Amino acid sequence: MVRQLLARTSHTDPLATLTTRERDVLDRMAQGLTNARIGAELHVSQSAVEKHVNAIFDKLRLTAEPGYSRRVLAVLRYLED
Repeated sequence: MVRQLLARTSHTDPLATLTTRERDVLDRMAQGLTNARIGAELHVSQSAVEKHVNAIFDKLRLTAEPGYSRRVLAVLRYLED
C-alpha cells in the first residue's frame, strides 16, 4: 500500500511542481521539525506553514488514508528524489 501511495506517475514528477517555499518546508519536515519550528526558521506564521504543508500533500497526491501519516509519506517521497 505504501508503494502505491508513493508511486511515481509517468507524467511530471510531483516534486517538480512544488514551489521553492514548499520545498523549503518539505526539507525542514525531513529534518523532523515541527510546524512551529519551521515557521520560526522561515520567518512565517504557523498558519502559513500549515497551508504549505497541505499544498505539498495535494501536489504529491497524498490523501488522508487511515493508518498512514501523510507527513511521513511526503518526506519519504522527498528523500527518494
